[in-house]
Amino acid sequence: MSSLVHDFPFDPSYGYTLDDLLGVPAPAAPGDFAAFWRARHDEARTVDPEPEIGPLEEERDGLRIHGVSFTSVGGIRLGGWLALPAAGAVEHGFVIGHGYGGRQEPGPDLPLPLPRSAAILPCVRGMGSRGLQPAIPEGADAHVRHGIESRDTYVIGDCVADLWCAASALHALVPGLVPEGTAGVPRLGYLGESFGGGLGALALPWDDRFGAAQLTVPTFGNHPLRLTLRCAGSGESVRAYHREHPEVIEVLRYFDAATAAAHLKLPTLVAAALFDPSVPPPGQFAVHNALAGPRELQVLRAGHFEYEGLAGAAEELRRNRERFFAAYPG
Repeated sequence: MSSLVHDFPFDPSYGYTLDDLLGVPAPAAPGDFAAFWRARHDEARTVDPEPEIGPLEEERDGLRIHGVSFTSVGGIRLGGWLALPAAGAVEHGFVIGHGYGGRQEPGPDLPLPLPRSAAILPCVRGMGSRGLQPAIPEGADAHVRHGIESRDTYVIGDCVADLWCAASALHALVPGLVPEGTAGVPRLGYLGESFGGGLGALALPWDDRFGAAQLTVPTFGNHPLRLTLRCAGSGESVRAYHREHPEVIEVLRYFDAATAAAHLKLPTLVAAALFDPSVPPPGQFAVHNALAGPRELQVLRAGHFEYEGLAGAAEELRRNRERFFAAYPG
């Protein structure tokens, strides 16, 4: 495979071969890692999401797409989109996370991997056109540092909770996803890319409403290693903060997607890149390598980077995603 031409002042492959990447481990977890996240999850599950569906905004790919709003932890009201089948009953449900930079529209997250599916596409707090909050900075470089002084105030923990509350909203809006007397069946699927991939790895181990996941170029994997790797993404902002406040590593240990992946037993398909200027590949592969359940890997030539062949790789991932979720319908 020929190398990619770029103008970054660093090597976005970081000198790692595929064999090297497949050997990147997850860092050791704090002793109360699981207890911390289970407590956060339990809190989020007590929230009444009070979802509201807005008018029809678009119809395509066999889906009717509405605006949606719901309540998350702290009483924050968030928005996003709800996709429902244009015809027929709902048989599957998905929660879809977005990248750092937010979501301005449903965009390429649709169509869904399975027919007769519903999906909620939330904008987490501080992100996207429907998640903006006065007290939370919108830009990725500032957002990723918001509340980072403490594990209890770090915005990433609340963004994970936003996904749990979005799942609650979807269940409230589409009660057929949870047949009476059969709680949690059929289980939800999760899709997340980059920021949404990292949030998914942190969210899914603790929530039995989900049955399978697909994570694309997930971020937040192996923070101790990420802090040594220059990048063009939000991780560079965290690196800068760490240089002035090295004690922040103790907070970051609780928000490591690879550490969380060691608790993730759901079937998970990971698309990880060999070259990525925004999310260093070693961190992506650390998430995949740590997964505790059935896993599949699609190796991408590059992430967060335009290159010849990108459309073909995206189409291959779309087909793999459909096959994968068809095998694990919940």
